[in-house]
Amino acid sequence: MESSVIQAVTSSFQGFKGIALFTPGGDLVYCIDSQKQAHWHIHLCEMLQHWLGLQELPHFLVTCYAATVDRTVDPVTGQVQQVAEASPLVMQYQPLLNAVFGTAGLIWHPTPLRREVCDPMILSAYRREFPQIWECHDLILRYDQSTFRDSEHPPAQVGLKPVAQEVKTQGYVLRLFVAGHSTVTERILQKLYHLLEQVLDQPYSLKVIDVAQRPEQAELDQITATPTLVRVWPQPVRRIVGNLENVEQLLGLLNLIEE
Repeated sequence: MESSVIQAVTSSFQGFKGIALFTPGGDLVYCIDSQKQAHWHIHLCEMLQHWLGLQELPHFLVTCYAATVDRTVDPVTGQVQQVAEASPLVMQYQPLLNAVFGTAGLIWHPTPLRREVCDPMILSAYRREFPQIWECHDLILRYDQSTFRDSEHPPAQVGLKPVAQEVKTQGYVLRLFVAGHSTVTERILQKLYHLLEQVLDQPYSLKVIDVAQRPEQAELDQITATPTLVRVWPQPVRRIVGNLENVEQLLGLLNLIEE
């Protein structure tokens, strides 16, 4: 089983368009469109609206907190061309973006920031309207476009549940503690995300925490070394410290095989 999982994890996407929306609090929703037929921004807003219980769609995130990558593969030469752009407000998340989109080492270029929408004074008004978005919910969610294949404007509530209910009933809550965002960290993230997408049939959230920037969270979770992967839910709490290359150990953490 291990060899088949490794093969699935190391396989890369062909041509695709990736769209990501961050919240000011650090949560992420994203979509991978292999057909390049839609923008998906509205659906990502709807996903956030439902999971966070927002009264309206947070359209301003598309302008201020979005990132897109367009990957094209020449069918004759096999040459890969990638164009990646991100708002200046989310440039700090480049390693995370490369991990979820499988674009290791890709340099993201900042897009012009529209001051008439993303000015700090204007964002403060959005903060009063959408206080949940400025909180961190440890969310990294992939929008499954196949769920709404036959709907041009899918309803926000189809197939989705509020995060509080989801955590209590099903799914996984994982935290990865790292020391800085190095190439090693990026490689670990990419392999981990591909594994989770391949083997899990339940929703999950994976939050990456830099112990240098969040020492209080590291202390709360009793982190003594990095990298450390913690399964917060389902209970009981379990963790892997140091080596995250062992696929069988990772599957054991997820309760998918007997260790």
